[in-house]
Amino acid sequence: MPSKLFALDIGTRSVVGIILEEQGEKFHVVDLMIEEHKERAMVDGQIHNVLHVASLIEKIKTQLEEKHGPLHKVSVAAAGRALKTEQASVTINIKNRPAFSEDDISRLELAAVQQAQQQLLQHKEKNNMSHYYCVGYSVLYYRLDHEEIGSLIDQQGEEASVEVIATFLPRVVVESLLAALKRAGLEMEALTLEPIAAINALIPPTMRRLNIALVDIGAGTSDIAITDKSTVVAYGMVPTAGDEITEALSDHYLLDFPIAEKAKREMATQDEINIKDILGFDQFFQRSEIMENILPAVVQLATAIGSEVLRLNNNVAPKAVLLVGGGSLTPDLTKELCKVLELPENRVAVRGIDAIQQLTREDHVPASPELVTPIGIAIAAKRAPIKYMTVEVNKQVIRLFELKEMTVSDSLLAANVLATRLYGKPGLALSITVNDQDIHIPGGHGSPTEIFVNGEKTTTKHPIQNGDIIELNEGQNGAPATALVKDILDDAGMKKVYIQDREYEIKPKITINGQTVSMDTELKDRDQIAFETADTIEELLNWTDNKDILKQLIPFTLYIDNKPVHFPEFSNSLMLNSHPTKLHYAMKNDDRLTIQMHALPTVEVIAKRLDMRIEDQMIVTFQDETLEMTKICMEVYINGEIARKTDVLTNGAKVQFVSKDPRNWIYQDVFRFSNWQLPTNFKGSFSILRNDTPSKFDAEIFGGDKLSITLNKVELQMND
Repeated sequence: MPSKLFALDIGTRSVVGIILEEQGEKFHVVDLMIEEHKERAMVDGQIHNVLHVASLIEKIKTQLEEKHGPLHKVSVAAAGRALKTEQASVTINIKNRPAFSEDDISRLELAAVQQAQQQLLQHKEKNNMSHYYCVGYSVLYYRLDHEEIGSLIDQQGEEASVEVIATFLPRVVVESLLAALKRAGLEMEALTLEPIAAINALIPPTMRRLNIALVDIGAGTSDIAITDKSTVVAYGMVPTAGDEITEALSDHYLLDFPIAEKAKREMATQDEINIKDILGFDQFFQRSEIMENILPAVVQLATAIGSEVLRLNNNVAPKAVLLVGGGSLTPDLTKELCKVLELPENRVAVRGIDAIQQLTREDHVPASPELVTPIGIAIAAKRAPIKYMTVEVNKQVIRLFELKEMTVSDSLLAANVLATRLYGKPGLALSITVNDQDIHIPGGHGSPTEIFVNGEKTTTKHPIQNGDIIELNEGQNGAPATALVKDILDDAGMKKVYIQDREYEIKPKITINGQTVSMDTELKDRDQIAFETADTIEELLNWTDNKDILKQLIPFTLYIDNKPVHFPEFSNSLMLNSHPTKLHYAMKNDDRLTIQMHALPTVEVIAKRLDMRIEDQMIVTFQDETLEMTKICMEVYINGEIARKTDVLTNGAKVQFVSKDPRNWIYQDVFRFSNWQLPTNFKGSFSILRNDTPSKFDAEIFGGDKLSITLNKVELQMND
């Protein structure tokens, strides 16, 4: 005799009871009964009125028993909308740690899931993580030193982080289901999740290696489950579903909600719809016209579902999308969802119970997508029953909701074992200040906690079975941080340089809390470290007590008539490794610094540089002798003392030019430069000639003139 399976789908609007017969490898739908809630007994998948729901279950049970005999056990599902999804990330310091292992990654993921649990509970009064079952999680990304990376295996760096999306089921959902069933005189044979039930019905295990999204679109919510790599990797829910379309029809055509719901369903099969509005008028509308009016609501529903699918699937469209539930019959929903996910139209489809392999049904049972989930619940109870399992974690008895293959990680989550306990505590850190900058030196990393299952050492990924004993041998704490001054400063500021061919070894000057110390001094917590060093040429000249060189590098300046005048050509040059440089340039190890000295200028050189004439020179011929005549036309004073034109000027000297003897040259000036004299016995007259022309002693003369004095010899003879 074929065995009967009794399943209940306890939804927001109604409770569906279904009887299946197992016939070898096939299932046959024998009977179906639906009872709608008379009051709001279910909210977001959780039973809020246990008595009301229990009475509805009992009514269905009684009617089915009249046809099919006593029913004692039932399979139920927790609503997908009751699932809570959280995204969380955890970052750890991995500097100086061994390369990442698979177990390290598993522990990091566990920490991220626990972070998601804490976020889920942050608005609760009691932060008790045991209020939720973790029913699955998937990794969104790993990062190494802030860069996304495919895998952390064997990686090393400064920081490692993981971000996960984790799904949780409130324990109260399960407990309220158990309470309602008990009042109705039923024992829970198996428990599953609605998305898993639909997947078990529509997607056989051989297909679950594909990345497929299943969306159960109900009245108020749309539940999502995603498969990949032979398992369910993510669950989600959006608070938008078929009622959005019904409300859009009701608002546009002034319809009572039940009439709008009827019109929406007729659009799936009829081209012309008869609509009776709240004023009592009957009108016929073309399906295309109605579709045009409700299209914004359809697009909004498709966008909400598509966006959540992408978020759950790491922002990548799945290979295909299967739609079930009453809301899946929304006109043009599949087409709009294809646009959101950028998938071909043959990759999104509505699936009814006819798509369930090896399933037959009685004639009165409709092939509706609404029945996929309740049938799936019954099939899941047989093929993949989910039960409680009991394990012991450090002598603490833990009951787990067996939603998938359970691992050590699941037991640690249920036992509230924080991921931080899976490593020894890091050693005490050192906090010091270096030149007013705070520096944190971490202590040693703790060794990992050893995990044993039934006495065998294993990892957090190890599968567990009912009755397993799990023990944790906590890791050793890390050593306190230690450091010497040289560990902080390295070789900063230490170098060898040459200044004017003399070698200097430059070492920083270091103090701790005001006391001079060496590079080998050990640091203590809260030490105040100050260090000075020299980097630029100017700093190094001061550091090495070569201040006299700095003076030599002062630009050559004279104060002429109390005004500074710069003469770059007489300034000394600074050379670094034989190349011109400046005082603010840095010197590196083995650099050579030299000063290229320039000769100091004379008074005459500076006068020419300023286009000033100290002397006036002129050349004439007198009595057939070439004379070079010179006279001072400007006196020069250096620092108040009269100077010669050959005197050397020093940097910063005060120079004053004073004009003198501005008159022109006259004939009688030649006698100051010529040795010619009148004969001692000369008596008589003489002629004064300039360029063979008679002239006078006070006449003006010019360069190049031929001057002569001629004696009158005839007059001398007459006197004799």
